Amino acid sequence: MLARLGECLPVGMMVILATYTLRDVDPLVWTSSGPVAAALAVTTGLHLWRHNATLSVFSGTAVSVLLQSAIAAAH
Repeated sequence: MLARLGECLPVGMMVILATYTLRDVDPLVWTSSGPVAAALAVTTGLHLWRHNATLSVFSGTAVSVLLQSAIAAAH
């Protein structure tokens, strides 16, 4: 049972985190959806390339924070 949890739990946690991140995003507003889309693309691309969840998550988070900060500073 523990081996099965070890296989399923990381995927489940990523689904929960992605859902939590996307819950307040308005897909029709670029300033809301743009940084999230870019962060998801970076996270997915890095994970497919390097197969390193830590690198992927931290890089995607950094992209999201930087883009959201830049948009907030412009307004």
